[in-house]
Amino acid sequence: MELRDKVAVVTGGTRGIGAATAVLLAQRGADVAIVGRFDDAESRGTLSRIEATGRRGLLVTADVGKPDQATACVRQALDRLGRVDVLVHSAGGAIAGNLLELTPEAWHSAFDVHVHAVFHLCRAAVPDMKQRKEGAIVLISSVAGIRGVHFNLAYQVVKGALPQFARALARELANDNIRVNCIAPGIIRTRFHDAMTPEQKRHNLENRIPLHREGTPEQVATLIAEVVTNDYITGETFVIDGGLTMRIA
Repeated sequence: MELRDKVAVVTGGTRGIGAATAVLLAQRGADVAIVGRFDDAESRGTLSRIEATGRRGLLVTADVGKPDQATACVRQALDRLGRVDVLVHSAGGAIAGNLLELTPEAWHSAFDVHVHAVFHLCRAAVPDMKQRKEGAIVLISSVAGIRGVHFNLAYQVVKGALPQFARALARELANDNIRVNCIAPGIIRTRFHDAMTPEQKRHNLENRIPLHREGTPEQVATLIAEVVTNDYITGETFVIDGGLTMRIA
């Protein structure tokens, strides 16, 4: 897919991996709608970086964990920018707690934001993609959805659902030339890891990550841009984790 004059919608696009992706897609020629829960200085800063590329930017305030807002944010992009060619679902966050610690409310909320949102976003965006027989959808999973860890049960489960969501939807939409892929980042230096202690960080660098460094949102963004633009990739999950999940502990 050539990104020049295409339109991308990036949920969670105001900060972190989503923001880096939104800016990179704009740099490569796309108009970009970023979706976030807050209209704040950081969100406006990301919007300014998009517009500084010479492309159109749109800030949509929405909680994509709510079906009506997920649908509305895509419709707003369609109304204001005219089309949707690319959908990146990067919205999400940590969900603390093991089995006996999690509340039912937290469990269901995790599915609302990470999994159910994809259903509603895609139902809103795919009809427009079908009209042009082209589209790219990228879901942001995690290495925590591939390997089991000792904490964050709900987070692991919802992130583990996304690769199968991508495979199933990719198969369904292939005849319309709409491609669906999944990205599984490892330890990326974003606000998500702000609570990590110095000891945990040192353990990661010395013992868990073979490349002995954390990733950056910009590195993940380049991989997302590749699966968006490479039109012979669909139904796949790509890990970017410095070797974290490939080694024997």
